[in-house]
Amino acid sequence: MQFRSRNRRRDGAARRNRRLPVLLAVWTMLVLVPVVSAQAPMPEKDATPVGGKAPVTAEQIADYGKKLAEYSEARQKFENVAGPYWASVAAKRKARNVKRSSGQAVVLEDYVLTQPPVYAGPPKPADPSAVEAETPPRTLPVVADFLANALSEFQFEPRKAESEIEFKKAYAKAAAAAGLTRDQAVRIYAFEAGGNGKYDVQAGLEYDRPGAHAISTALGYNQLLTTNSVELLAEQGDQFVKSLQGRVARMTGPQKAELERKISVLKSMILYSRSVPDRWDAHEQLAATSKGLGIHALNLDLDVGPLLQTQKLVTSVNFAKAKGYSIPLTAAELEMMNLTGDGNGFDMVSMPQAIRPQVPTSNFFARSGYERNSVAIRNNVVSALLAATDKKMDIEAELPGARDLAAAF
Repeated sequence: MQFRSRNRRRDGAARRNRRLPVLLAVWTMLVLVPVVSAQAPMPEKDATPVGGKAPVTAEQIADYGKKLAEYSEARQKFENVAGPYWASVAAKRKARNVKRSSGQAVVLEDYVLTQPPVYAGPPKPADPSAVEAETPPRTLPVVADFLANALSEFQFEPRKAESEIEFKKAYAKAAAAAGLTRDQAVRIYAFEAGGNGKYDVQAGLEYDRPGAHAISTALGYNQLLTTNSVELLAEQGDQFVKSLQGRVARMTGPQKAELERKISVLKSMILYSRSVPDRWDAHEQLAATSKGLGIHALNLDLDVGPLLQTQKLVTSVNFAKAKGYSIPLTAAELEMMNLTGDGNGFDMVSMPQAIRPQVPTSNFFARSGYERNSVAIRNNVVSALLAATDKKMDIEAELPGARDLAAAF
């Protein structure tokens, strides 16, 4: 089950946890599908083969023109409905934020209560005269790239755990110290890392299957994006340094010298993360650089990785508390904040149980993120989406990796 739209954008100056962004996450942008002109290209008298392709006939051109006109008309009709719908979603979201800021209660009528329109017209036809450009497939950076950039840019190699259990113990210790419950940490690990993922698992590679490939830079037990790593260093880096300095004070010999050097490297990374304004888009640009990719390798370090990853979840918990939400978040609710961003996630989890079956999930996504998210579309009201998340957590939490993490608490 892939929830990973990474639509991770937050409200105002609040903490930003956006992915899918595309994850993840930063937040509402309406993407209207451009309408193609219905005018068909004029046929050439002597269409010649390109790269061995058969000549295009006048009949093919005419057929293409007819289909293109039909598609354009259908698409325009759809946009005439879809555009206003998604504009109303954005307007209602803005109004809810204003109400919450002024202490007013949010009620059912503050949400768009109809499902988004679905395009049911003909598909866009292929231009028979178009030359197919041979473009190489887009490749995402993977663990080897994060490690290589960490070494070349910061002369840093993560301290690897001698076993998966060792990393799980460090993660459990950091999570418990930060105030996360075992249930939250284990079930989110189960959901994000497939219940058996190792500490270096990357999105798309959770399961060992032929042809698997990375689908984002999301890494680790609760799947941080490169931008998350940069942003957490910019905003919480001093806290990580303080934690390591506390350990240095109790050490001697080579281990102490090694950790002191790591602190120095960490400070350099923090400085780089703070070289731009504290905004998601600015951090996103840094994350795509060689230094940004190197910073992401911190997730693989036994000393820093658990701190970095648990802080991602703690930030969401603190966001809810700052909004006056005192009820402990369930793992599924915390996951909604982890996936959709704190602002949208809080909008969901603070909703009374009674109206959750009536509110479409489209209220919590930008159009572009929603239309790519088959799970949110299939589970199209809040109660169903939370139930689907819980169900996946129930299944994955029974796998050996999740059981090992639970035992580490």
